[in-house]
Amino acid sequence: MNFYGMWAIYRFEMARWARTLFQSLVSPVISTTLYFVVFGAAIGSRIAHVEGVSYGAFLVPGLLMLSLLTQSVTNAAFGIYFPRFVGTIYEILSAPVSYLEVVLAYVGAAATKSIVLGLIILATASVFVPLKIAHPLAMAFFLVLTAFTFSLLGFIIGIWADNFEKLQIVPLLVITPLVFLGGSFYSVDMLPPFWQKVTLLNPVLYLISGFRWSFYEISDVPVGVSIAMIGVFLSVCLAIVWWMFRTGYRLKS
Repeated sequence: MNFYGMWAIYRFEMARWARTLFQSLVSPVISTTLYFVVFGAAIGSRIAHVEGVSYGAFLVPGLLMLSLLTQSVTNAAFGIYFPRFVGTIYEILSAPVSYLEVVLAYVGAAATKSIVLGLIILATASVFVPLKIAHPLAMAFFLVLTAFTFSLLGFIIGIWADNFEKLQIVPLLVITPLVFLGGSFYSVDMLPPFWQKVTLLNPVLYLISGFRWSFYEISDVPVGVSIAMIGVFLSVCLAIVWWMFRTGYRLKS
């Protein structure tokens, strides 16, 4: 394993992130804080508690997951797209680093950015509401695994996209709506029976449910099912990345 090569790619990506710190870090934190203030004030005044948890505190895992998913996808997509756009991807592919090492470096950098952002949002939320994390290790597990999995998805999108517009399609038109409809701001039990069944088809529901369980020990689906769904999604992403490198899809042309 070429750790020096991996570290060089990882350090370059983190340095690029540091150069655009306001756009990459401050802007998402401000946006999430506004979500928290607006939804907490507008809806929280009408819904005091959800399953025994204050509505403001109930929002925190959903908002954190919204930011984590979108930022993981965006960071990884832009990270691999720019080398393709400027042509430096050929230097990386010809360097003495394996495909696995390239993926680990780019995905690891994107996941690191998302985790740092998530922790900052968590600290910010604690200013507004008293937070309780019933299972810190489980929370960290869901945080890291989700960031890594969706960074892999972003890596796939960055290879698939052939222009800047396509980089935004999945985060804006797929990820964000799925998070909003996946129980970020409400419990699935609050929906009519028909819509409860429809919501169970949303894969993001299982991520948010498991993450919220680590905070308050309440969930819309069993925790084991949430972990299994993340595992399935991770396996699919790994299979797609393996196929892309094996065939050279949009990497060698």
